[in-house]
Amino acid sequence: MFNFVGRLLLWLRGGSLKLLALAGIILLVWGTVSPVGTLIWWLNEGAETLGFRKSSAKRLLPSDRAQGAPGKPINCYIVFLTGVGDFSANQLTLGEEYFLNQLDQAHPDCVTVRDVFPYSAANESLGGRRLLAPVWRFADNADGWLRAANMLIQIRNLWRFAISADDRYGPLYNQGIATAIIDRMNAAHPITPATQRPLKIILMSTSGGTQVSLGAAEYLDQWLDTKVLVVSVGGVFSGTDGFEAAERVYHLQGKRDWVEDIGQVVFPSRWPWTVGSPFHQAQWQGRYSVHNTGPHDHDGPKGYFGEAIAPPGPTQKAGQPKYVDLTLQVVNQLPIWTDSPTDQSAP
Repeated sequence: MFNFVGRLLLWLRGGSLKLLALAGIILLVWGTVSPVGTLIWWLNEGAETLGFRKSSAKRLLPSDRAQGAPGKPINCYIVFLTGVGDFSANQLTLGEEYFLNQLDQAHPDCVTVRDVFPYSAANESLGGRRLLAPVWRFADNADGWLRAANMLIQIRNLWRFAISADDRYGPLYNQGIATAIIDRMNAAHPITPATQRPLKIILMSTSGGTQVSLGAAEYLDQWLDTKVLVVSVGGVFSGTDGFEAAERVYHLQGKRDWVEDIGQVVFPSRWPWTVGSPFHQAQWQGRYSVHNTGPHDHDGPKGYFGEAIAPPGPTQKAGQPKYVDLTLQVVNQLPIWTDSPTDQSAP
C-alpha cells in the first residue's frame, strides 16, 4: 500500500497534466458510483414507500396532522428547490429567505415549502447519516484558502443532477424527490382535497434544482389531484423530463448568467433540430416561455437572490431595489397566481 502511494506521488511530480488526468479519473469513478446511493435508498425505503402501484389513478396523500393545521385557506404550495452549492435544504441564503418571505406575504393563499433537499433521494442533508458526512461538513465549514474544498459539495451535487437527468436511474431518483416534496408539503400544511379551486403546486427552483423539479413533476402529476407549474430561476435542465406533466414552465434568465445556457449545449433534447423532444413540443404549444429578469449573474451578490443594489433600469420603481427585488418583480407578474394562467411574452 505504501509503495503504491509512493509511486503515485512520484508520478504526480511529472507535471500538472498528470495531476489533471488523475483528477479526471477520480471524477469519472465518482460519477460511476454516484447512483449506488439512489439504488440503496430504493431497495431500503423506496420500494416500500412508493410501492408497486396497481392503479395509476390520482390520489391525495392523507394527513394525520389536520388538527394542527392553520386556519387560513390554502390554494397552492410553493416548493423551493435550491442550487448545487447547498449543503442541506436548511442552508438558504439571506436573499432566498427574503424572496420566499415576500412571496408568503404577497400570496396569502399559498404556503412555502423550504425543506426539500433536491440532491438526496431520501431528503437527507450531507451532514446526516452518511459515510462521508465528516468530509461534507469539513467542506461546508472550511474557511480561508480551504474554502476551495466547498467545490467538493458542488461536484457531488452535480452528479445527483446528472442522475436526475439519466434515463436509467432518473425515474428512481425523481420518485424519491417527489415523495419528499409531498411529505414536506403535508408537514407545512396538511394536504386536503380541493373543493372550489384546484390545488396548485408551484415548483420554484434555481440552478440544478430545476432539473430535479421537472423530474419530480411527472410523479406529482400522477399521484396528486393537482396542477403543476414550474418556475425556473436561472435553472439548468435536460428538456426531456416534466414538460408533459407541467401545465406551464416559466424560465427566468438574467443577461449576465451564462450558466443557464449550459443546458441547451450539453443536452441533445434542447438542440434546435430535435424538434420532437418534450422541450420543443412545450415551446411550440405555448407551455414554455422565457422571461428576462435584468442584469443578473447566476449567483452571488448580483445573482437572482443577491442583496447587492441593482443598477437603475427603465422600468425600475422608486428607491434602490436589490437584485432579488428584480427577481421578485418578475415572479409576481407571472400568470401563475390566478386560477387560469395565460402566458405572457418575456419583456
